[in-house]
Amino acid sequence: MILIIDFGSQYNQLIARRVREQHVYCQIEPPGIDIAKIKTLRPEGIILSGGPASIYETGSPRADKGIFDLNIPVLGICYGMQYMVDTLDGEVVGADKREYGFAELTIHDASGVFFGIDRETRCWMSHGDSIGRLPAGFKTTASTPNTENAAIENAVRRFYGLQFHPEVVHTPEGTRILENFLFRVCKCKKTWTMKSFVQESTQEIQSLVGDRHVVLGLSGGVDSSVAALLLHQAIGDRLTCIFVDNGLLRQDEAKRVRDLFKKHFRMNVRFVNAKKPFLDRLKGVSDPEKKRKIIGHVFIKIFEEEARKIDGARFLVQGTLYPDIIESQSPFGGPSAVIKSHHNVGGLPKKMKLTLIEPLKHLFKDEVRVLGKELGLPDDLVWRQPFPGPGLAVRIIGEVTPSRLSVLRKVDVVLLEEIRAHNLYRKLWQSFAVLLPLKSVGIMGDQRTYEHVVAIRAVTSDDAMTADWAKLPHDLLGKISNRIINEVRGVNRVVYDISSKPPSTIEWE
Repeated sequence: MILIIDFGSQYNQLIARRVREQHVYCQIEPPGIDIAKIKTLRPEGIILSGGPASIYETGSPRADKGIFDLNIPVLGICYGMQYMVDTLDGEVVGADKREYGFAELTIHDASGVFFGIDRETRCWMSHGDSIGRLPAGFKTTASTPNTENAAIENAVRRFYGLQFHPEVVHTPEGTRILENFLFRVCKCKKTWTMKSFVQESTQEIQSLVGDRHVVLGLSGGVDSSVAALLLHQAIGDRLTCIFVDNGLLRQDEAKRVRDLFKKHFRMNVRFVNAKKPFLDRLKGVSDPEKKRKIIGHVFIKIFEEEARKIDGARFLVQGTLYPDIIESQSPFGGPSAVIKSHHNVGGLPKKMKLTLIEPLKHLFKDEVRVLGKELGLPDDLVWRQPFPGPGLAVRIIGEVTPSRLSVLRKVDVVLLEEIRAHNLYRKLWQSFAVLLPLKSVGIMGDQRTYEHVVAIRAVTSDDAMTADWAKLPHDLLGKISNRIINEVRGVNRVVYDISSKPPSTIEWE
């Protein structure tokens, strides 16, 4: 196990991914983590991340300096290195020349984290401060033309510092450097796999739940489906899934969920037809934030009513993922403006009196997919593209009505059929249609038409934090447009969204 202390780096999740790719488990924790908790975690090593602050600024983030007395290896990256130097009585100063982007790295000592790496290599820098004086026992192990102390080490105490970022792809030997730290310095073993995760999670769930009952809100998406299978494997029929059909789903979505989970996996699933209350509350509402809040409130009310009907229910499962946990606990990113409300329940209604279980809270999205495969989830669900919690309501710009939902469902079917037929579904992060709040003039069969306009959105991304519009082949776009206009009554124009994130969001609302 490796502990990553997050000083606010934009790359902290990337560090964790690089460690886990080596089949070594890691956790990201804030600098305020108590030294007693660190001892309980028993890490083989600690990585101190980068961050936007300067160590000599008032209020700059600091961890408990007791981490340097645990007799375990520590790797400091960028700000993490400067924190290490400052804490151990070295000196950090503002650099004469700030260094951002590629830099030529010269390695002076090819041992420790640089074992097996050529003397000259490239690295990725992003810093405005540098090391002025090294702490006692440290030496310089690598330099760039602009930064003398680009890497330092105290081999006796197994402390290492890197001014550059080994976790990014722009540092070609970055993975090798991290491997050296994990395996040569920390002596980690490649024991963390999804099979081991399933075994450990099953034991933890069984120990926590005992003979009591658990409820889970099943949406049919990847996260809730994987969480449901994991809980079912652990406690069997003491898990009850509640599937709320809000009338905002894709075509035949409820049937697919019923066939897979109730018939195939033989799980306890309660299906609630709640189309009317959702659509009634959405009548006349066009503001996207109001739509999201209405859907969230109605869902909580209905879910709560159903959960009360389950005798002995003491726990609620949510498919929270690690990025959500990390973003909510990091105090150094500054206050964020609300772009749009998250569709997940932000907390449990107090009167429900259920204990929350989040079995996926230490996993990234790609790891959840691997877990789904391990649990026997079909490929078409494992690789399902993200679908918004409020469903098609946020893909209908303006008021949500049964007739507009019907049009969008039919468009959605055509679009996804063509995306899959061209083997692009798994290559795209998301591909979907948006029904616009306007109509346009057209001609069909020598007759004037005045009908709906549909926008097609397809993006590529690794994590949805940023995304680029997909350069779909023109002949595919032409076929999609032709089929939609010919097969979906009520649409006479199709446009393609060529906006990236940022400045746009992936979903339109």
